[in-house]
Amino acid sequence: MSAKQTLSVEIPESIMLSLKIPDSELKERLKVELAIRLYQKSILGFGKARELAGLNKWQFQEILSKEDIPLNYDIEELERDLETLRSQR
Repeated sequence: MSAKQTLSVEIPESIMLSLKIPDSELKERLKVELAIRLYQKSILGFGKARELAGLNKWQFQEILSKEDIPLNYDIEELERDLETLRSQR
């Protein structure tokens, strides 16, 4: 997928009406919920998941904490962090 592509998901009206989320919060809330689950299943990394959720690092971390979802920190992320630290010397 190119950066300009988007994906739309169709949700049946019966399900939309069953959601216990105010209409004004629906789109943003569903994006947050999707981001949380994709992150939890290691389908999406932290940075991209929080980007999908539209939250900053601390807001997304707080939500994960409230949901008892541990931070996934793999070797690739460690190497990126180390490289960042080295470049700041």
